[in-house]
Amino acid sequence: MVQYAVLALGGMGIVLGFLLAAAAKLFYVKVDHRIGEIEEALPGANCGGCGYAGCSAFAAALAGGDAEPNGCPAGGSAVAERLSSILGVETVKNTRLTALVRCSGGARARNRFQYEGIGDCHAAMRIAGGYKECPYGCIGLGSCVKSCPFSAISVVDGVAVVDHERCTGCQTCVSSCPKNIIVPVPYYADVNVACSSRDRGASLRRICDIGCLGCRICEKTCIHNAIHIEDNLAAIDFEKCTGCGDCAEKCPRKLIVDAKLDRGSRLMEV
Repeated sequence: MVQYAVLALGGMGIVLGFLLAAAAKLFYVKVDHRIGEIEEALPGANCGGCGYAGCSAFAAALAGGDAEPNGCPAGGSAVAERLSSILGVETVKNTRLTALVRCSGGARARNRFQYEGIGDCHAAMRIAGGYKECPYGCIGLGSCVKSCPFSAISVVDGVAVVDHERCTGCQTCVSSCPKNIIVPVPYYADVNVACSSRDRGASLRRICDIGCLGCRICEKTCIHNAIHIEDNLAAIDFEKCTGCGDCAEKCPRKLIVDAKLDRGSRLMEV
């Protein structure tokens, strides 16, 4: 009897072994060995600037052909070249991006009332759209500062300011701003208009001492036809702008920011 029991169990084991082997082949999921290499090449910031939940998700998308090697803003061209090599595709350079806070108001923008609530821009916005007279301006309570994984933003004199050398262009701060005044711009774009107001000059003067008046002095100054007034606000065409800084020098409100980040070179690659 014992022998029959042993034989029966042995037979069942053999049958189950064949079934497990067949199931393993049937349900086998092929793992792309390149995913590990891709993850090692990525900076590991998990900032979401690539449009995916993190570096692991981006690596899987790259291996599956659903993302581009130059899709990591934090990695720059060096990472793009490494990823292209791993994937065996043509190298596509990644132009570095940086964030720009399109406001210079801060302490120079008037307040409608004294805010004593939670130190968060979204919380302040819930009270009549915020305490600033300018409906476009930076609230200055630092929601973007808290969101930045690279400590590239700080609040100076009541307005958020980006450290372009620390900024990787991940754009996490863009979605954190309730006023939608943080925008990504090319790193080589030395000259930027740090204002978002669409009000006419006469109205703007009453609420901010530095906002764009739409006076067109910058437009008339630019010999490259790279800056124009659109809806009462100066706008720069980065494809035409050479970064000469003439418009920044002539601006009567001194709100056109001349960062002088990349003098002598049209493009800055990392």
